[in-house]
Amino acid sequence: MAIDLHGNGPESRDALVALRPRRLLAHACPDGPPWRAQANERDRWCAFLHGYGIAADPLDLRLPRPTTPSPAPGAVVVHPGAASGSRRWPGERFAAVVRCLGAAGHDVVLTGGPGEDALVRSVAERSGRRGCDVLTGGLPFGELSALVAGASLVLSGDTGLAHLAVAHGTPSVTLFGPVPPRLWGPPPSPDHLALWKPGPPGDPHGRTPDARLLRIRAGEVAAACLTLLRDVRSRQERTGPEVADVH
Repeated sequence: MAIDLHGNGPESRDALVALRPRRLLAHACPDGPPWRAQANERDRWCAFLHGYGIAADPLDLRLPRPTTPSPAPGAVVVHPGAASGSRRWPGERFAAVVRCLGAAGHDVVLTGGPGEDALVRSVAERSGRRGCDVLTGGLPFGELSALVAGASLVLSGDTGLAHLAVAHGTPSVTLFGPVPPRLWGPPPSPDHLALWKPGPPGDPHGRTPDARLLRIRAGEVAAACLTLLRDVRSRQERTGPEVADVH
């Protein structure tokens, strides 16, 4: 059996057809479920599996807590990179937010994927904070997962680290641009803030920052981060960390 979870076009389907599976499950098949263009990614792919009689829960998002120790427990993790330029908020704005977080007394760790070392170092230098840890080169997944799971907050653009934060129940602030959060964002939760400016859809794989993304200002991002950190801390003081961690 081959299952195409890539898209609704023939490219990935044809690659699987070449393997000559006994059965192929794909949107681009005569017996495949209809493609739901305006559905959230979780709902779309769970509906796809339901169409083939496979049970799937779009709210079953959580991953087990990593056994690997975090390299920076309790820190605010700031991830300025993204796979595409259209989803990459300007580095100088990330630096401004890092400065605000540092001034409020929060430990900050900067992370980047492979090929993003220059961006991460630039944000660190612009922030003017020598105590800001910089984790470049792309951490191994186990260590990255532990870092996110043990963080007090994750700030990033619309990229993989944001989804990892949701999967570990780590509070997050995510900046959206070409694709609205109703399609690519987390389910509604007081612990996961999605910042986005309405407008016509853009290209999620474009080379330059999306116009909607550029309308998000550093001041509102810093305020969202500080407010969420304060609210989570207040909730934990009332209920205890074990109860507050259940979403």
